[in-house]
Amino acid sequence: MRAITFSRLLIAAAFGSTLALAPLNASAFEGEVFSLKNRWEHTVTEMPANQREETLKALASEAEQLASQHPNEAEVLIWQGIVLASYARERGGLGALGTAGDARDVLERAIEIDPTGGNGSAYVTLGALYDRAPGRPLGFGNSDTAERMFQRALELRPDGIDVNYYYAAFLKEEGNTQAAREHAQRAVNGTARENRQVSDEALRRDAETLMNQL
Repeated sequence: MRAITFSRLLIAAAFGSTLALAPLNASAFEGEVFSLKNRWEHTVTEMPANQREETLKALASEAEQLASQHPNEAEVLIWQGIVLASYARERGGLGALGTAGDARDVLERAIEIDPTGGNGSAYVTLGALYDRAPGRPLGFGNSDTAERMFQRALELRPDGIDVNYYYAAFLKEEGNTQAAREHAQRAVNGTARENRQVSDEALRRDAETLMNQL
């Protein structure tokens, strides 16, 4: 049974003001998601470790409010799931299981709405959640489900730094060193997404570290 060490699934830019939760049109809605993403990215890549949990808790609350206003917007749900997964990782221990389960439920709902939403980001986060959570009866962790999630993400974005890094970490844990090395190399050589450059470059460095361990 694996420990609850939820992978690094989140990143933002200065915490700034809270989300204005009254989007009336598409541009306002997109602006709220952009703000949430940037603050998440800053939190997970630049903020000191001892400050992340409380910051992510506040971001999760904002994301929940935003999702309550847009329950059928896959993009909103994906980011709510990413923030919740990051919060669960920072909390750690059995207390994080409920938050991780909420992240799973939100992301699976997002996929129901739009199977390609977020260009595979929902599948990547789900794969990491299913990989790192303990199995039954304590949690929902399941290696076979994690494998399916990563494979689906690879179908959508085969050169993605994030999917290849997290899949490589999964394969290493599964004892498949050769495949892990292959996907870690793909992550190192991958192209950072325009709207996720900070987090993708951080994962590229993680992939280089992983390569040295294989």
